[in-house]
Amino acid sequence: MRNIKGLALVTVVALTGLGGCQTATPYAPRTEAHSTGYSDKQLAENRYRVSFRGNSATTREEVEDYLLRRSAEVTLGAGYKWFVFDQRDTKKRTKYVTDFAGWPGWRGVGWYWHDWDYGTSTTTAYSSYTAYAEIVLLKDDQASREPRALNANDVLAHLGPLPAAKS
Repeated sequence: MRNIKGLALVTVVALTGLGGCQTATPYAPRTEAHSTGYSDKQLAENRYRVSFRGNSATTREEVEDYLLRRSAEVTLGAGYKWFVFDQRDTKKRTKYVTDFAGWPGWRGVGWYWHDWDYGTSTTTAYSSYTAYAEIVLLKDDQASREPRALNANDVLAHLGPLPAAKS
């Protein structure tokens, strides 16, 4: 029984350590298999909903930059050069994870059976961000009358190349 407890403790410590090694969300489309990344949907001829969802290792600034990048790409992909944000928001989601495994004598409660003092638990907060926007694509003459208009090529040039994927 002692070896099983020791093995379980080593497993918990290893898994906890791996959680700290998470890398930021790569710039890629959101799929059924991956709940992070970008998505976009055409709402009208010149209006799109664009979003980017990051994981807990992705900063708010990175998420908002990726939203801006995707908005520029959607604009160019649709044959336009200019866009304006009609609506934009960034939401923060925080999850709390506690390593509390139960009270002594409560066998089967928590991760595994143990003899730990119940006062040794730790709670860790993990926050992630999702940025949303509705963009309106503009023709050159419309953009000249709209002070908030962004040139998609300029946006991409200012953001620079995407960081190299970490392996």
